[in-house]
Parts: sequence; C-alpha cells; structure tokens
Amino acid sequence: MPQPLTLLSSLSSTLSETGYQRFWHWRGWRIRYWFHPGPADATVPPVLLIHGFGANLNQWRHNLPALSQVAPVYAIDLLGFGDSEKAATLYGAEIWAAQIADFIQGVIGQPVALVGHSLGALVALTTTHHHPAWVQQLALLTLPLGADREDLVAGWVAALALRVESLVANPLLMRSLFRVVRRPSFLRRALAGIYTVAERVDDDLVNSFALPTSDRGAARTLCYLVRSRTDPSFSPSIKDLVTALTVPTLLLWGDQDRVVPVAQAQALATLSPLLTTEVLPGVGHCLYDETDADFNQRVLAWLNPS
Repeated sequence: MPQPLTLLSSLSSTLSETGYQRFWHWRGWRIRYWFHPGPADATVPPVLLIHGFGANLNQWRHNLPALSQVAPVYAIDLLGFGDSEKAATLYGAEIWAAQIADFIQGVIGQPVALVGHSLGALVALTTTHHHPAWVQQLALLTLPLGADREDLVAGWVAALALRVESLVANPLLMRSLFRVVRRPSFLRRALAGIYTVAERVDDDLVNSFALPTSDRGAARTLCYLVRSRTDPSFSPSIKDLVTALTVPTLLLWGDQDRVVPVAQAQALATLSPLLTTEVLPGVGHCLYDETDADFNQRVLAWLNPS
C-alpha cells in the first residue's frame, strides 16, 4: 500500500493528505507524479493532468482532490519542470508527448482522459495525435497557436525568454538574471499579472514556482528551454492537429485571459466536429485555479456526460 507523500516540501499539505507521490524513471531521468486510485466503483477512465510552462503538478492543488472522488487521477511534472529532472537536453512538444505516452502505457496501463493547460494542452494534443488508442477523451485548457512561439508560454515568461536569448551565450549574465527571476517577490508580481483572482496568488502558489528553481541544473535547463523555443520543430502545427482529432475534445478558455487571448479559441472552434468549445466568463489564464469549483464541475460533467 503506498504511503502518503512526505518527501517533498514543495507539495501542498492538501495534496499530500489526499493522494500519493511516486518517482518514475524515464530514459534515465527522474520524473515526479501524483496519483489517487479513486473510488473502487469508478465508471470513468483515469484522468491525467499536464501543467503549463514554468508550472508543475502542484498547480492542480484545488482540482485533484475533487476529481479523485469520481475517478483514478494522475498528475505529472514534465521533464525539466517541477520536481522532475532538470535534464540537459533540447525540449519540445515531441519529447514531452513521448514522456506522457510512455507514462500512460507503462504506469497507468489503460486509456485515459487527458487534461492539459496551455503548454500542457499542446503536449496533450500532440500525445493524442500520435497515440489515439491510449486517449479516450481530451480536454484542453487554452491552446496557444503554434504559429507564434511567444504564445506557447505565459506572457511574462515569453518576454523574459526573449531577453534571455540575447544572454544565453554568456553564462555569467544568464545566472545573474536567473537569480532575479527565481525570487519569490518577482514571481508573486508576475503571477499577479496573470491571475484575475488576486487572493489565489498565495504563498503556496508562489512557492510552487520558486522551489523548483533551486534544483541542481535549473539555470542550465532554462538555457535549454530558451534554445528549444527558437527551433521551428518546438511545436507542430496546432491547427493541423485539431483538424485531425479522432477523440471527443473539450476546449475551455477564460474570457479574461491576459496571456493567450480568447480570440484564439474562435480560430480553433470550427476545425473539427469533435471539438466542443466553452468560454468561461470572468476567468483568466489559470481558470482551473481561479474558479476551481466551476472548473471541477465542468470536467466532471465532461467525464461522465450521462
């Protein structure tokens, strides 16, 4: 029987009391994930949640406990983020999609309902495209269009990355900038510019972004992420992937999103008859956290439409 999570101070007490943590080794790299077996009589597929750029599985702090009441639930840190290994490698949708596909097949062992936020939505969509037999349902929480690589990450991260691209060849300048970015005070201001519900930007949220930056290799990984973003192969054509959808897909978007404008949802809405689009009023980029009760109900209805 797995033991409650006690190893990582970066995991909120709510999640450690609700579920369990494990580490999985993939291609020689350590990957962190969280899980809860759900009710014994669950009639819906396991749910796997994938975080956005710069975040980690802790971002689902207000969703995992609720969702695990009706289904087995997993959340994972993408390679290079959270408490997964800060690998010295090039990054992109394809390597993260390979990570997710291998996790579904090797750890979960059955088709899942896949949920991704922003960059995580891109990864979820790419995974579904390559491995449709392993994804029963797909939910995308904002889906940045790949034509503009700045749209793939949060606005403040994109602006920072553009600056970092000119510094990345100089390790001393890069490390100096990294020391500023990882400060909780800097992160709090950045998150306050993204969230529309100010009280959600609490110490737990700030710490969930700040703590992984102290990991060995974190600054080096940022360099790799920046280099990877400049590569045209970082992201496939999102419109092509949506057009080729083969599974029922829910697209959720906050109408107050300050990072990826809701107008992008309109460009996607008509590309596939399998895509259902819902715009949430008064909600921003982090809709899963800003109005978690409403979000959880929408996901639960999507899981079990009957």
